Amino acid sequence: MGVLSRKATCNSHGQDSSYFLGWQEYEKNPYDEVTNPHGIIQMGLAENQLSFDLLESWLAKNPDAASFRRDGQSIFKELALFQDYHGLPAFKNALVDFMAEIRGNKVTFDPNHIVLTAGATSANETLMFCLAEQGDAFLLPTPYYPGFDRDLKWRTGVEIVPIECTSSNRFQITASALEKAYEQAQKKNLRVKGVLVTNPSNPLGTSMTRDELDLLVNFISDKEIHLISDEIYSGTVFSSPAFVSIMEVLKDRNLEKTEVWERVHIVYSLSKDLGLPGFRVGAIYSNDPIVVAAATKMSSFGLVSSQTQYLLSAMLSDKKFTKEYIAKNHKRLQKRRSKLVAGLEKAGIGCLESNAGLFCWVDMRHLLSSDTFEAEMELWKRIVYDVKLNISPGSSCHCIEPGWFRVCFANMSEDTLKLAMQRLKSFVGSIAVNDRSHRDLKNSRRKFRTKWVFRLSFQSFHDREQDER
Repeated sequence: MGVLSRKATCNSHGQDSSYFLGWQEYEKNPYDEVTNPHGIIQMGLAENQLSFDLLESWLAKNPDAASFRRDGQSIFKELALFQDYHGLPAFKNALVDFMAEIRGNKVTFDPNHIVLTAGATSANETLMFCLAEQGDAFLLPTPYYPGFDRDLKWRTGVEIVPIECTSSNRFQITASALEKAYEQAQKKNLRVKGVLVTNPSNPLGTSMTRDELDLLVNFISDKEIHLISDEIYSGTVFSSPAFVSIMEVLKDRNLEKTEVWERVHIVYSLSKDLGLPGFRVGAIYSNDPIVVAAATKMSSFGLVSSQTQYLLSAMLSDKKFTKEYIAKNHKRLQKRRSKLVAGLEKAGIGCLESNAGLFCWVDMRHLLSSDTFEAEMELWKRIVYDVKLNISPGSSCHCIEPGWFRVCFANMSEDTLKLAMQRLKSFVGSIAVNDRSHRDLKNSRRKFRTKWVFRLSFQSFHDREQDER
């Protein structure tokens, strides 16, 4: 008899993915400018460290919030005692207002329809438990966040069926790809319960077009299934086109209070937009009161601490601060992305045009030794072990085209990014030199063989001529 349960030991966690293996290698040899300048630079972590000074400045100006005081009086005991899992009303009100502000106030959110969770990971898993049985399926467009193999499948038993997207149209969802995925699920005898998308996309760094969102609404309406829109990067859209939330599409199509309205759910978090992954603040927003009630009960397994809620309710209620933060954060993200793109271009590498996120979808297909995922893994290993950059290979994101990589840019200093680009440029240059040397060697061998054959032919002709004489 094993020590651990089958659930604890099953391999559906996804920890063997190259996405997680890269992290493990980084942790063994992390780069540090002073203590380990030749270590691995972490470019596989989608974390926003560009605007911490704005957060720290607010904390310095609002010491009561950080020290759990109200009007100068301590409320530590109040926050430390038991709180039910519905969450603090002040925080839920502040959070839905912040969500609306990020979306240009084109849509509003009802605080009674929000469920607080310990991050987006918990939110997505909770929705799986609420909407699907073990063995049911959700359709996800590729490439998708590698952690979904863990978040959606591991404990729930739900299956993921890929909606295969390609670079031919910038990896946008098409009607034919949706239908193909649905048919594939049926062939496997899987009941499709819904579609899950990330908007803006992780790993593409692009916001979904209105045509794509309309297509999804039509599809779930026709199939009578759910749609989960993971919008945790909604506040990172730093250039056009502007972000369009699925709620905005439903509103514009006058679908409020319809069956489709109640089958659309949003996942949100403050991990990316506010750069606070360690605070573990996530949320589910649903128009269906039955889903809200079920998710609220399940949220007992992953609550947000009262202290965190109190601090963030004060911060997000400061409208002057949120307006300034959103504007400055967008400018910083755009500038940092430009730095990465410029560095990649100097190395002869391009990437997908993007307008959001904390990463770029980088095209290294020309560096592959062959058009295979084996060649992609060979290249990835050289980048991790030789170049000492941890980036995420496209295969870990279930991309169907080898040679694409997700490269993060907001979790490091500008100097560290510059060093990473220098390393990459040197590596690409060495590949080019090796390729030229290989071609020169082949050409010299070819010339040598040509001369040898010519000499042999000439000698044979000369011998025959002597014989005839």
